[in-house]
Amino acid sequence: MDNHEVTIRSVDFSTGVISPSYRVLRRTLREIAPIFWDQEAAKSILQAEGDRLIYEVHVTEIPESIEHLPFCTTIIYPGCVGEEYHMTKGHFHSQRQRAEIYLGLSGKGALLIQNEEGEVRMIEMEKGTIGYVPPGWAHRTVNTGEEPFIFFAVYPGDAGHDYKTIEEQGFARRLFKDQHGPRLVESPNWRK
Repeated sequence: MDNHEVTIRSVDFSTGVISPSYRVLRRTLREIAPIFWDQEAAKSILQAEGDRLIYEVHVTEIPESIEHLPFCTTIIYPGCVGEEYHMTKGHFHSQRQRAEIYLGLSGKGALLIQNEEGEVRMIEMEKGTIGYVPPGWAHRTVNTGEEPFIFFAVYPGDAGHDYKTIEEQGFARRLFKDQHGPRLVESPNWRK
């Protein structure tokens, strides 16, 4: 029998903060610059502004084991690198047969999912939208709005995070900002 204590948490929908807090992971432009298409724009921002907070993840202490359902909130701050929206690194689950659920809490964004063959689907997200990531699909979230995009995620504890595959091959499509809003564009450097 698992002896993990029954816990009660609250989430502030407007800030994404889980209370009581356990750990916050912060991802800055300097750390994740290689995921953006326009490397010159990334360098220019770093030179002109210094480092920029792109997103943060508020993590609970729920064990990452098969018996549990860890959950977290992610806050992606508004902005672009070149014409590409701020986004998360993206990952597959190490255990490919694991799914995940996202619930939009505040702001506006998109959930990009991609299978191993490079088929990409986009789910527009806002407060109250539920996004489902099926087993075997990589996922990345993007802030397409003018305020922080905040969502809640829950996943099987043994899912794991395979960031390396996405670092090596990227996503087959990218989300850019144009005068009409978000535009999904093929990525010429995607490698299967």
